[in-house]
Amino acid sequence: MKTETSLTQNIFRIILAAFMLYAGFSHLTFNRIDFQAQVPDWLPMSKDLVVILSGIVEMALGLGFAFYTKKRAEFGWALALFFILVFPGNVSQYLDGDDAFGVLDSDGARLRRLFFQPVLIAWAIWSSGAWSQFKLKKNN
Repeated sequence: MKTETSLTQNIFRIILAAFMLYAGFSHLTFNRIDFQAQVPDWLPMSKDLVVILSGIVEMALGLGFAFYTKKRAEFGWALALFFILVFPGNVSQYLDGDDAFGVLDSDGARLRRLFFQPVLIAWAIWSSGAWSQFKLKKNN
């Protein structure tokens, strides 16, 4: 079932999709070391492998979110879930005091970043029309 979305939602969906493509590409190239700072030490995998795999997932989600409009709500939920799954890495970066990207260089900056994660989750759900689709199914 294709979910109807407004022009504003579509614009914000494309912006978020572009952000995901950029972030995924940066995982694989120029920000690879910085992203390793977000991988918790307790994760039983190579930090570099986690960064590479998460970059690939980000790019796939970004492409699907932008272009697979028949499943935009499903991609919205998947992207929201992805943001939830990477959140422990952001918390770990804050708790461990790991600097990254030239801007996450203080406890305050790393803490403020944590509060942006719910915004990303809501953005994915709203801009994809996923919440409206969920409410429609619930009411039927």
